[in-house]
Amino acid sequence: MWEATRQTLYMTGISVVATFILGILLGLLLFLTSKGSLWSNKPINVVISGVVNIFRSIPFIILIVLLIPFTTILFRTMIGENAALPALIIGAAPFYARMVEIGLREIDKGVIEAAKSMGATTGTIIWKVLLPESMPALVSGITVTAIALVGYTAMAGVIGAGGLGSLAFLQGFQRNQNDVTLVATIIILIIVFIIQFIGDFITSKLDKR
Repeated sequence: MWEATRQTLYMTGISVVATFILGILLGLLLFLTSKGSLWSNKPINVVISGVVNIFRSIPFIILIVLLIPFTTILFRTMIGENAALPALIIGAAPFYARMVEIGLREIDKGVIEAAKSMGATTGTIIWKVLLPESMPALVSGITVTAIALVGYTAMAGVIGAGGLGSLAFLQGFQRNQNDVTLVATIIILIIVFIIQFIGDFITSKLDKR
């Protein structure tokens, strides 16, 4: 049980960090290339938006299967906690990117215009205006995404990634050991509650409203 918990925390932790970075990059590109924005470029925006929508729409269990060749090339196996990471990240990053875009759109345009009128470069606007102003929304979004990733790890465990999902399915369900399934479920719930508490705490500290 402890080993399964460690595997779940490992998969969740790595994928949350990678999703946070990739999601912010994609979200920024979606926002900056949108109509009337700093890098307004419709063709690029349409392409990025299309890619995000496609991967966000694929059910996670199907995405794992589709990525088996790619995962096998990366890790020489499709089994294990590391092998689940590509599917976890690719499945969650587009979802989070949309939340980043929404958070950026909520920023008062007057603040951005004021920064531009003072001669701020695009890089300065991104680092000094966009990201700081949207940080409460970004943290709230990654909290929701992290909780979804815990559920994704459970699904990945069913096809051999390890973790609490694998333990609940292989030893709990298949061997009819209901106590194992129950304990694995309780641990997953505890992890989710902790993530939610930390996310809410950080968001409340960042939100100046």
